Amino acid sequence: MKRLMIAALCAVGGYLIAAVAGYLLTMLLSSNTHDRAVEAAMAGAFVWGPLGAVAAFMAGWWMA
Repeated sequence: MKRLMIAALCAVGGYLIAAVAGYLLTMLLSSNTHDRAVEAAMAGAFVWGPLGAVAAFMAGWWMA
């Protein structure tokens, strides 16, 4: 149970870090001129955030 809770907390932290980093990178690197902010927000929340959460969960499970 302790291992699961540590992994879940790592997943939350990983989501937040990856979502913010994905947002910033998309804002910097996107060639979209019409709705760059929307693209960055959606990519951060629905692509990079979940990928970061899964990676952090696995790392937290392995490290615990």
